[in-house]
Amino acid sequence: MRTLYNMKLSIILFSGLMLGILQVKSQTIIPIETKHNAIVLQADAKANIAMVYYGSKLALQSDYANIAGSYKQGSEYTGVVDAAYTASGSRNLMEPAITVTHADGNNSSDLLYSSHAVKKQSDNITVTSIVLKDPVYNLETILYYKTYYNEDVIEQWSEIKNNEKGNVTLQKFASANLYLRGKSFYLTQYHGDWAKEMQPEESKITHGIKTLDTKLGTRANLFQPSVFMVSMDKPATETEGTVLYGTLAYSGNFRTDLELDYLDNLRIISGINNYASAYTLKPNEVFTTPAFLTTLSSSGKGTASRNLQSWARNYRLLDGKGTRLTLLNNWEATYFDFDENKLFGLIKDTKKLGVDLFLLDDGWFANKYPRNGDVAGLGDWGENKKKLPNGIASLVKEAENNEVKFGIWIEPEMVNPKSELYEKHPDWVVKQPKREEFYFRNQLVLDLTNPKVQDFVFGVVDDLFKQNPNLAYIKWDCNAVIYNAHSAYLKNQSHFYIEYVRGLYQVLERIRKKYPTVPMMLCSGGGGRVDYAALQYFTEFWPSDNTDPLERIFMQWEYSYFYPAISSSNHVTDWGKQPIKFRTDVAMMGKLGFDIVVSHLSPNDLKFCQEAIKTYNEFKPVIWQGDQYRLSNPRESSVASMLYISEDKNTGIVFNYLVNNRYGEGSKLPIKFNGLDASKKYKISEVNVYPGAKSSIDTTKIYNGDFLMKIGFNPDVNQYRTSVVLKIEAL
Repeated sequence: MRTLYNMKLSIILFSGLMLGILQVKSQTIIPIETKHNAIVLQADAKANIAMVYYGSKLALQSDYANIAGSYKQGSEYTGVVDAAYTASGSRNLMEPAITVTHADGNNSSDLLYSSHAVKKQSDNITVTSIVLKDPVYNLETILYYKTYYNEDVIEQWSEIKNNEKGNVTLQKFASANLYLRGKSFYLTQYHGDWAKEMQPEESKITHGIKTLDTKLGTRANLFQPSVFMVSMDKPATETEGTVLYGTLAYSGNFRTDLELDYLDNLRIISGINNYASAYTLKPNEVFTTPAFLTTLSSSGKGTASRNLQSWARNYRLLDGKGTRLTLLNNWEATYFDFDENKLFGLIKDTKKLGVDLFLLDDGWFANKYPRNGDVAGLGDWGENKKKLPNGIASLVKEAENNEVKFGIWIEPEMVNPKSELYEKHPDWVVKQPKREEFYFRNQLVLDLTNPKVQDFVFGVVDDLFKQNPNLAYIKWDCNAVIYNAHSAYLKNQSHFYIEYVRGLYQVLERIRKKYPTVPMMLCSGGGGRVDYAALQYFTEFWPSDNTDPLERIFMQWEYSYFYPAISSSNHVTDWGKQPIKFRTDVAMMGKLGFDIVVSHLSPNDLKFCQEAIKTYNEFKPVIWQGDQYRLSNPRESSVASMLYISEDKNTGIVFNYLVNNRYGEGSKLPIKFNGLDASKKYKISEVNVYPGAKSSIDTTKIYNGDFLMKIGFNPDVNQYRTSVVLKIEAL
């Protein structure tokens, strides 16, 4: 027979579950759940709020009340080490999430639990908001946790409101503060440079702080991308292990601190980089941080990547469930050396090749200082009259006559010192007034903190569409970083880096409000600005200026952990020594484009490309919207293998490449498939076979899905068959 106490406790627990809150022994427990995972926050009797759990969801919410007591808390110096949003200057001994100088000059803060609310936005999306208040200073912080239930993705951000009578200064202002418990932790981070994007490094996290950050201002991911993974207890593989993916959705300076503390637990604090960015907050003003994204998988990297890819297609990437345009770009065919007649010929080649659109790249603009190289003309966006005497309109019309679309390259955030814009508006340029100008690729950055500059940049795009309503595509480039950061417009220079990004987003918001459906490529000298804040305005991104297909296999592999295939622009070019088939096959693992001289192709090469485009058009729904499985890692094997399978498990395509050209290397063993229906029977055939070649794949055999996933299939990749594309069909 129950005691009266147990009956009362049951009533409290039941009521709390209905509200997303558990009240147990003067403690407030807030479970934030997705389909498979849960973050659990707990406020104690003194209103200290901690993150006590981030892991697999428990069957009973009432069991979350037992979590905190299951862990040894360490020495008497424990303090508030597991705080949900760590403040500095009071009882915290670790790296803070927030540092504030109050109106009276005091540098201490202590954020205590005040209240929380749970709002269900849809069957799949729930937002939990938690109000924290300082008992001494009238500063309020709200933590937000937005869950995407089916995708197991959680967005976190914070709002900091100054209710004091005077200005306060935010010295640090993180978006997220995670606390993870485990035996050990392993970090996978990325580094790079131009043409060397997404180079992975994995290491065991040791005591102290590991910081991933950038201070470049623009092109922020050039040297240090904001994406990372943390494996718990042991390095995760594609199919095994617990792994957390993290990334900040922000296009400017970011900072992520990973601190293994004296209790052997990991704290992750991520947000805008506070470098040179102390932010003055006026009374009643609110500072909102960008979103930090996480997804957690207990079954390896593959599950985590499919979670994030699905979330991106459904909720973040512009037109993520839509279609894309295949294209022919003129850049590597002409560089800056072209005229109207040459472009007319390339437009005819676009139709001949069989793609959807012709893209005119850099070099089409400026007259006083013609854009005949990268040393002049940026900022002067009138058509060059010598190259294009009849303007862009004649090219758009020629494209229409050839039944293809027309797109154009711009770099509206930048200016060459040798330009009319620079001569007229030197105050629009980011530069220190008392220091020598320093150039990145012979150019400077326009000051997007200035509303007049925002109007100008918006006008570059708006004027193109006003003059050419049938313009169908924009390639938006950003090739420079910020040196000598200073705004002639801003009074407070410590706001510069933050206000620049706000200005960029304001321009993009205006463009998307007026032109909501026009496809735009996000380019930044390659992948220098790839993040989920920018991608809400763009349909795709340019991973790298390095289009060597062998290098691209490795880059696209790493990008695929965090971004869906539909967002990756992959072009066939003359980079590398591989044959046209290899180059085309690699580019098909995303959004296909070409950057070649079609007239220079041999008859068989042209025929192959034309047929490959038809094959791609058949399979692109599976590549763009299907589930992606990495089967054979190019860093661990002589063969790279990637599979895409439709949601119903009936149609799939597998790309296989030889990545080790040493004698005798190839697919010596079967490659195990993944993601199939074990109970279905499948037929396998080869597609993208080069004209005159004969496939070695036996198409008469039928395989059970169970067999293909447990035993595998040998694509017969070798020095004579360096690229093999397989079609999988359920019978």
